[in-house]
Amino acid sequence: MAGGGRAAGALALATLARRALHALLLLIGVSLLSFLLLELAPGDYFSEMRLDPRVSEATVRELRARYGLDRPLPERYLRWLASIARGEMGYSFAYGQPVGPLLWPRVRNTLLLTGTSTALAWMLALPLGAWWATRRRGPADAGLAGLTALLLALPDLVLVLGLLLLAVRTGWLPAGGMVSLGHEQMPWGARMRDVALHLVVPVTALVMGTAPMLVRYVRAGLADALDAPFVTAARAHGLPERRVVFWHALPAAANPLISLFGLSLAGLLSTSLLVEVVVSWPGLGPLLLEAILARDFYLVLGPVLASTLLLAGGNLLADALLLAVDPRIRSDA
Repeated sequence: MAGGGRAAGALALATLARRALHALLLLIGVSLLSFLLLELAPGDYFSEMRLDPRVSEATVRELRARYGLDRPLPERYLRWLASIARGEMGYSFAYGQPVGPLLWPRVRNTLLLTGTSTALAWMLALPLGAWWATRRRGPADAGLAGLTALLLALPDLVLVLGLLLLAVRTGWLPAGGMVSLGHEQMPWGARMRDVALHLVVPVTALVMGTAPMLVRYVRAGLADALDAPFVTAARAHGLPERRVVFWHALPAAANPLISLFGLSLAGLLSTSLLVEVVVSWPGLGPLLLEAILARDFYLVLGPVLASTLLLAGGNLLADALLLAVDPRIRSDA
């Protein structure tokens, strides 16, 4: 028995190791493709200096040589990979410092926004989808179908702008940023409340854009499971409907929902970059936009690679959950 448990654990670890290797290959592929695309883009950070008559061509060439932009593409890519190993991730020309120290606080802020939104979206989707699945072919079925279709049809930009307008008109919530003036002088509890209030608008926009899709998937998965013979048998034994839904039907529908978790995280991450720009949340989105506008080569690569890393981490978490709830996947992987 113990030997079988150790073997199953070793097989699960081997499967996760393979998935981690796939994630590493994804990161390398994204970094290489991003590097090539930025190389093909016209101009760089120093190109606009040529428009200034006070800056000579020789000065521009000297600056490009100083920062290694005149070196061959393979050499620059390898040097950039070496800088990642040192935690620098290249050099930001606009900020005059390595990208790493600029990037990690933004990653933390984006992770706070995306993680909170993901948790709340699923906390809403699971009970609401389960309630909907038990009320098929009724007024609630048609009402929820129409409501979720309406929310899915609304662009994310419209949602966040509408919530910002509401916050400005009512004054109930902060209308942008992550903290208020004087945040550092507040007591610890007041600082947490301040950040939580600034989270309300962007998190609500992200949840309203994501939860309707999740609710529909939960409803569809549970509807199939509730029609299964084992659920009919559980009801025949007199079990309460809530126990039938959450203890019998939901575990049977867990696999596709866990796979959906990784996809929903990817969608939330990409949408959060837009929402961050609109509400001035100091995450990866505003940093990426600023880097693109400044043509800051390595500062563009930082947020792209960090977003890919967050996405790969979410998919690895989903894979780990799948392995935990369904041992059959270990032998199939």
